[in-house]
Amino acid sequence: MPSPPGDPALGALARAIEDFNGYFIRLPSVGRLSFSSLSVLHTLSRRGPMRLTALTATEQLKQPALTSLVAKLERDGLVARGPDPRDRRAALLSLTPEGEQVVRSRHAERVARLARVAGHLDEEERAELAGYARLLARMTEIAARLDGLED
Repeated sequence: MPSPPGDPALGALARAIEDFNGYFIRLPSVGRLSFSSLSVLHTLSRRGPMRLTALTATEQLKQPALTSLVAKLERDGLVARGPDPRDRRAALLSLTPEGEQVVRSRHAERVARLARVAGHLDEEERAELAGYARLLARMTEIAARLDGLED
């Protein structure tokens, strides 16, 4: 059963996510890659090789814009095309080792930023944080399923 949109707890959670993202989503630029470029790299890292049409759905970009973006990522050596074993006419996009390195370095930087902040929490708060992380992961799974994006 969906929660009512006016639920104050949901409003507080939305505000906390917005504030959290405002601080933690911004990392120093990696090779001057745009937010959309980094999003494509992270999606390919999490989901594995994908067709361009499937990326269109996850990245919320129109196909011409995504085609141009992927072409740039290919030129930069971060993404490669390979054959789709299920359809010889189609191609799958995947990360190159250089693309994987970009994703790994951003993840490591986020962990380091979180560790700096979490170091100021007491033991009880760190235990609560672990529970919230599991809950947020579960909510993300539910959201993906509801949006029809689950693998």
